[in-house]
Amino acid sequence: MKRIYLDHAATSPMHPEVAEKMLVLMKESFGNPSSIHSFGRDARRILDESRRSLAKSIGAKPSELIFTSGGTEADNLAVIGTAFANKTLGNHIITTEIEHHAVLHACKFLEKNGFNVTYLPVDKSGYISVEQVKSNLTDQTILVSVMYGNNEVGTIQPIKEIGEVLKDHQAYFHTDAVQAYGIERLHVGELGVDLLTASSHKINGPKGVGFLYVRSGISLQPSLYGGEQELKRRAGTENVPGIYGFSLAASLSIKEPSQKQEFYQQCKDIMISVFKEQHLDYDVNSPSQGLAHVLNVYFPNTHIESLLVNLDISGIAASSGSACTAGSVDPSHVLVSMFGKDSDRLTSSVRFSFGYGTTLEDVRYAANEISKIVKRVTA
Repeated sequence: MKRIYLDHAATSPMHPEVAEKMLVLMKESFGNPSSIHSFGRDARRILDESRRSLAKSIGAKPSELIFTSGGTEADNLAVIGTAFANKTLGNHIITTEIEHHAVLHACKFLEKNGFNVTYLPVDKSGYISVEQVKSNLTDQTILVSVMYGNNEVGTIQPIKEIGEVLKDHQAYFHTDAVQAYGIERLHVGELGVDLLTASSHKINGPKGVGFLYVRSGISLQPSLYGGEQELKRRAGTENVPGIYGFSLAASLSIKEPSQKQEFYQQCKDIMISVFKEQHLDYDVNSPSQGLAHVLNVYFPNTHIESLLVNLDISGIAASSGSACTAGSVDPSHVLVSMFGKDSDRLTSSVRFSFGYGTTLEDVRYAANEISKIVKRVTA
């Protein structure tokens, strides 16, 4: 049976070149980068080179990157760390209803600790407006956290414009760019962000490693205590092989972004054209100008669990949305915010996402199989 992976927004296969070079490194360079002997110095050199490469990919200084165990830790450190370190300036935070749970749950934690959080609703395409941010700012606002590109429907928020609004305000600006990094061109100076999150396993790197960009001069309260790694901002021996793999994956991923986006758009166009040819009843939840690799589709009169099981039996991997809640019966909080809690779309929408290894032939084949399944489960 042919197996086709269309769930790259959940995680991506490791690039063979990354895996091969990481294996060599794990065998030959096992030193602790905090050690002063030759083994440690070798590890430190690799760590520093990787940090420089990753910082350059977003227009940052190497010292502005904190390596973490992934996007979740980076988001937590950005939200909770910034809030606690700056609570003398205010206790108000602004975010959106469709953030990743790593941000939303961090905000819920802060609410239990005396902070006030404003959750901005989105329109039917998943957008917030700059005016929403502006009208909710107060002299107590210390942090605004808005996802760059949504992981479930692909909506890209007006980050640069929000950055302009916050330029003369005390609030720090964080963006979760986990889903956009490696797809969109990101430059922290041009975007006007103070903090930015990225993760390795979304761009064909290893799992368990990410980074948080923190603009120079910003104070964070650490979430881990122990050693003095990462300029005393994140204790724990650095995951040198993972960080090295992350830097390799990033170098490969950020090459020719426009060509990559054009290819993913072709994937979307082929899938939609097949659905039309097969006379399917469907609607696209993703905005036309969203992340190129994410396509969220509503199939009326289907049920997501039945649909996903049948897709899996046919060898096609897709998702109902966020991988972190894939085992939950709760409806997608993103679709709830977009369409309301009573919408049929909550239980009948599927996310397809493309990436390394995807071919146009696979997309066409999968789209035809999807069409058969949708017709069968709605018959």
